[in-house]
Order: sequence, then structure tokens, then C-alpha cells
Amino acid sequence: MKKDILIIFTGGTFSMKIDETTGGAVPHFSGNDLVAMMPEINELANITVYDFGKYPGPHMTPELMLKLSLTIKDLISKKHYDGIVITHGTDTLEETAYFLDLNVDTRIPIVLTGSMKNSSEPNWDGPRNLIDSIYIALSPNSLDMGVLVCLNGEINAASEVTKTHTEDVETFHSLDFGSLGFVEKGRVIYNRLPRKLEKILTDKIDTEVTLIKVYAGMDETLFKFVADAGAHGLVVEAMGVGNVPPKAFNGIKYVVEKNIPVVLVSRCPAGETLDIYSYEGAGKWLHKIGVMFAEYLNGQKARIKLMLALGKTKDINELRKIFEG
Repeated sequence: MKKDILIIFTGGTFSMKIDETTGGAVPHFSGNDLVAMMPEINELANITVYDFGKYPGPHMTPELMLKLSLTIKDLISKKHYDGIVITHGTDTLEETAYFLDLNVDTRIPIVLTGSMKNSSEPNWDGPRNLIDSIYIALSPNSLDMGVLVCLNGEINAASEVTKTHTEDVETFHSLDFGSLGFVEKGRVIYNRLPRKLEKILTDKIDTEVTLIKVYAGMDETLFKFVADAGAHGLVVEAMGVGNVPPKAFNGIKYVVEKNIPVVLVSRCPAGETLDIYSYEGAGKWLHKIGVMFAEYLNGQKARIKLMLALGKTKDINELRKIFEG
């Protein structure tokens, strides 16, 4: 008996083709159009198509991510599905995947996929990525694995994966821990479990969270501007394991003194934040004034987590538990 798979189409390059007027790729195909172009997927499972939209990756917003999360919860409350596959623009795919990983509480597999090439290109990778993702969603070994991401045959955890190349089909990688597994000719092979699975179950988010990247010689200007402009939260991409220039430290202190929660990540592509240095502007001083460290999260994921956390609580001690356990 075939299993039931829900495919949610949100747009992205997967849905695009070259526009003859502009010469560039634009959203075009609906979910049903795409499924009709790949009739073989109906042999794998009973497919239900849901068109969420035709959003290019950069058009995806936290508000839309919340809407998608609520849509998924509503759909799975009304009908049993054995797995869910979501197509998405690759530019923000990791953020939406992590949002859903934190906010949707279900045992069934949720797999996000996309395409680095559009349908007008001869090496369009969308169909293969969709088929691989369906195989993942069908696998019993994918239960209780959190939200997964699959492109180019590689399976990654939503909490760990990031886009590493602007146009290579082999762009999504988990730089700290490596992939969870891979898909080979329909076989789903797992080598390990996700490092960390956690939930922030809320139907509210606070989108007034800013992300600032630290650079050499940075002063307090941007930090004071963000605080005075009314930000409700701040994520700082610090240097190395979590250090900033002295003047930038003064700016961060200004934000903290305004009772705005500050989360620290590293601008390095891999590694965690730690308070191991104690010179002026270093991690120990940042931690001492109340800055929260986000372990292995990158800036964009820490921002998603803080928006969800602030949707659930404004209490700084509760926020610290969410980030530092």
C-alpha cells in the first residue's frame, strides 16, 4: 500500500523559468504544474499538492515562515500524512527549515528541498532533489529526526546546515558535524542522528530582531542606533570564538543596558562561541554583562531562534535557558 506524502510548494528557483522579456529566471510553475512534469513521483506515493505560493527565496519573511508553520500544523491535524516535502528558494531555505524544526512538533519527516538551477537550464536539479526528498519522507528511519534538508543527494539537519556556495548544486553542507546521510538510487542511508533537537512551541514571533556583523575597528555607532531605533533583540556575529573590538563592546553594553537581549555567534563559517578570552572586548566580558552565547548556530539561525523565543517569553532568564540550556 502506498504511503501518503504531502508536497508543499513555496516557489524558489524550482518553480522558475527564463522570462523572454527580461532574460532572467522568474517564478512561473505551480505545484500541480511541476508534479505533472514529473509523473514518476505518483508511483512512489499518494501525493497531495499544496500551493503555498511562488516566493523567490529573498521574498520569504519570518511572517511567512510562521504562516507556513501554522499551515502545516493545520493540514496534519486534519489528515494523516506519512511525510511532508517542502520546496523552497535556497537563499532562505536554511532559515525556514530551522524555523519549522523549532516550531512544528511532529514525528513524521519534514524535508525541505530546492533547486540551484531553473527549469530552462539543461541541468535542472529540481526533479532529482524532489524525488530524493520523497524517498527520505517515506523512510521509517526518518521518523523523529526533526526537519531535514536534502539537495544533491545529501541529507542534513535543519539546525546544522547552511548554504555555502552561490550557485554550485553541492552548496548545502553541515560544516561542523557533516551530513546525516545520503540518498542513493532510492535508498536512504543515515550515518548519524542530529546533534540537537529542540522545540520552541509558540504561535507568535517577534520580528524586531536585528543581526550585526562585527568587523575590524568597529565602534559603537551601529549598536546604539539599533537600540535607540527600538529593536527587541540583537544577534551579534563576533570574531573568532566570540570577541569584539573594544569600542564595539561599549556599543553592545549600551544595548544590554537598554534591557534588549543580545545573542552572540561567530562570523566564522564553523565552530562555536566560547568565553575563553578575557582581554578588553573578549568573550568573558561579554558573557559577564549578560550576552547569551549560541553555541554552533550561525547568525541567521540565531536570529530565527531569538524571534521565536521572544514570541514565547520576554524574561531574560527564560531566554538564557533557551539559548544556553
